[in-house]
Amino acid sequence: MNQTTSRREFLADVGRGMLVASLGAAVSSELGLARVFADDAGTLNFGTLEPLVAMMQETPIAKFLPALAAKLKEGTELRTLIAAGALANARSFGGQDYTGYHALMALMPAFDMSKQLSGIEGALPVFKVLYRNTNRIQEAGGRKNEVLHQIIAAEMAREQATGETLLDAEHKGDMAAAEGIFARMLSGPEGEAFNHLQFAVQDEVDVHRVVLAWRSWALLDVAGKENALTLLRQSLRYCVNQEKYLRDNKMSPSPIRALVPKLFDQYKLESQPLGTKPADDALVAQLTEIIYGIDRAKAADAVAAALADGISPEGVGEAISLAANQLVLRDPGLAKNNGPKRPMGSVHGASVGVHASDSANAWRHIARVSNPRNTYASLIVGAFHTAGQSAGLNAKPYPLAENLEKIEAKDSATLLKDLDAAIKEKDQARASALVQRYGEQGHPERAVLDVMIKYAVSEDGALHAEKFYRTVEEEFAATRAAFRWRHVCALARVTASEYGFPAAGYAEARTLLGA
Repeated sequence: MNQTTSRREFLADVGRGMLVASLGAAVSSELGLARVFADDAGTLNFGTLEPLVAMMQETPIAKFLPALAAKLKEGTELRTLIAAGALANARSFGGQDYTGYHALMALMPAFDMSKQLSGIEGALPVFKVLYRNTNRIQEAGGRKNEVLHQIIAAEMAREQATGETLLDAEHKGDMAAAEGIFARMLSGPEGEAFNHLQFAVQDEVDVHRVVLAWRSWALLDVAGKENALTLLRQSLRYCVNQEKYLRDNKMSPSPIRALVPKLFDQYKLESQPLGTKPADDALVAQLTEIIYGIDRAKAADAVAAALADGISPEGVGEAISLAANQLVLRDPGLAKNNGPKRPMGSVHGASVGVHASDSANAWRHIARVSNPRNTYASLIVGAFHTAGQSAGLNAKPYPLAENLEKIEAKDSATLLKDLDAAIKEKDQARASALVQRYGEQGHPERAVLDVMIKYAVSEDGALHAEKFYRTVEEEFAATRAAFRWRHVCALARVTASEYGFPAAGYAEARTLLGA
């Protein structure tokens, strides 16, 4: 069974009593279950994982990596460490801390990266992100300031707990009501909580809003479905918190709120089965250019029209991803220094292209595991989100013709050696050109990714190294041969940009692990 199929089946199980472990005592009692997962003060408890979760929150950062290395030596698996880190993060921050939710969003990419590294090297990306995770928890005050507590389900009929009622609570900025409705969704036999949550996620365009939703869902693969509410609550809380910010600052909501229902009506998408018509190279290229170069409303309309015409969601998603990729390849770089780890000329970290690519990747994933309504809505919102950001970017993407002309080597060994040197020289143009030439020669992608994964692990990346590396890897696999190397060219550029800023804790982790 493939991963997408298993997640679709899990959506059908959401609300069948399988998630009550993270609901707390009130909902567990309502469902007639004896097990209690919150103490009298409402503190969430994670059963057998609780000691490890508490360790992630309570250990002083100076002692954390030795403690982590000891756990690994005792036989604790990396997936268990990731699960505990995710629950510690969720309980500490509840989706309300910038550095905190960036650490959470990096956990699953770090675990995926660990599988591609040999021997003890595989522990390094996990140790790196867990160090960042616990460091931020300690900076925020540790256990005494944790955010998530027991949740009480709303007193309403199960059929009243829908995406629409959840959205209404979000629009009011009512955190308690929204969480209560969400808990109620999870107590019924028919609920598809993740699908209902998408009504809130699709309500605004914000990279953290969508990536947090997707990465929280992906973490269920290691943390288990019994912890789904704890992980998914933070996405809901993020959405409600952003709505409160709009209200408090008298800001207008995104036009996407009115545009999605308008396009659904115009193209009759509510009753439209998912299309299966393949998109050829020409159509994907055309749709990519439309999304990249046009305003947001027109991009959303173009995607809705393609979906209504029966074009497969995968083909449409591919165009959205490639449009986001152009934002990386055409980025002129920072015009001035932006913090100590993002000097002038940088394209890594919270850049327009990295954010757009991570967002497009998340929208595509959500579209794959959701019901048809959310598949359509996610791609429409994804196109809207990606579009309208090309002003001020370079007219031509990297690699430029003059950079390619300088690449004389064709053999794999020389190209890979030169790529490593270009990254260390922070030469973005040459690095992307070397990857383009490497791909043209038909060399295997794994070898070139292996050059760059070590820097995605060793370098700080301004909170985005792990996510973007994993985004590129996934989008390469999901993109047709004619265009897929564009993604790796973008990774080469970003890797050269982020080189020279070692990640906190990385050197210590290498020493402790004997890597």
